[in-house]
Amino acid sequence: MDTKKFLNLLKKIEGPKLDFKQLLNIDNDSGRKELAKDVCAIANSRGGRGYIIIGIEDKTKKIIGVDRNFSEEKIQQIISSRIEPPIPISLETLKYKGKNIVIINIYDGPQKPYQMRENGAFYTRRGSTNDTMRKQEIISALQQNLNVNTELCPIPHSKLNCIDNSIVDKYFLSQGIKVNDENRLELMEDASIVYMDKDLGKYMVTLGGLLIFSNINNVYIPHNMIKMVNKINKNFKKVSIIQGNLLAIMDKAEEVIKNIITVKSYPIEGIIEGIRNVVMYRDYSDFSREIEVIVSYNSILITSPGMLSNRENTNYYNYARRNMWIYEKIISLDSKKRFTGIAASFSRIQKLFKNVGRVKFINSIKNDYFKIIFPGINRLDN
Repeated sequence: MDTKKFLNLLKKIEGPKLDFKQLLNIDNDSGRKELAKDVCAIANSRGGRGYIIIGIEDKTKKIIGVDRNFSEEKIQQIISSRIEPPIPISLETLKYKGKNIVIINIYDGPQKPYQMRENGAFYTRRGSTNDTMRKQEIISALQQNLNVNTELCPIPHSKLNCIDNSIVDKYFLSQGIKVNDENRLELMEDASIVYMDKDLGKYMVTLGGLLIFSNINNVYIPHNMIKMVNKINKNFKKVSIIQGNLLAIMDKAEEVIKNIITVKSYPIEGIIEGIRNVVMYRDYSDFSREIEVIVSYNSILITSPGMLSNRENTNYYNYARRNMWIYEKIISLDSKKRFTGIAASFSRIQKLFKNVGRVKFINSIKNDYFKIIFPGINRLDN
């Protein structure tokens, strides 16, 4: 933001899309909760992009300044862990009269209404104060944004050149659509791979667009990774970080697990099947956690952010239908035809381990994760 635009905002009074704060406290839970509530309320209010400007006394507009550095990644983690769907934000620091001013930009995304995870509340702004949305306001917001998909959330700072056009072209060709340099951008916008920010007059890539069509998406969404910990094979590295587009992640994870587990009698295909499913169905709105795979002698543990069902004792035929936009793209692009449905996958995993031991599926509502625990390996066939 340039100084001119900042001064124009400074002349305005606080309202549905503008909030001045003398300081921002994110060192304790109450401060983080208050920040998330403010962002949720501004994002749900009408009127385009919103701003929280920190370092300004809200009554007098006196320039106080900010004497600490704030990380955009940290702010994004606070917001994404407390609000769903994820709200696109960016952080700027502006020097004015020798003092640092921090500006949180809250983009007018297509995913309203936004909801607090902790208490399920929908907040909006009434003048300069936060209030819960009324029933009709929630209904109206839902009617205006019928496709409330996490995958359609635009990711700030993302640029068109991070997209691999060969993957885009392959997807549209699978749908019987011919692609060229003239129609590709329009097709991507229609398919919600990219999103036009009207305030900025430029395109951003959506979360789903990055996950499926970008090989370097970790620049913008570093939580999209598998952290694989090896505790059994001394001939292979202890920790592997696997990143890329989702199909590439599945392929790389399969290669790594095969390098770690070399016991030929162990049903490694069951591990691979489990990894594929958590990559497909994890909660990508949670920017604070990654998929983790821990391979030890006693067990092999896969942990995925986001519960898979709304019940602790899950009937996997009633799993949460998350990431359907992603699912459609992956089954269209996957030449190996690996996906047959999650219920069939879990049944297949159990059959593969029938002679080895019991596979446990743990769905935690309290901790909001899904785990698969496989029987461990007692020896390596080196």
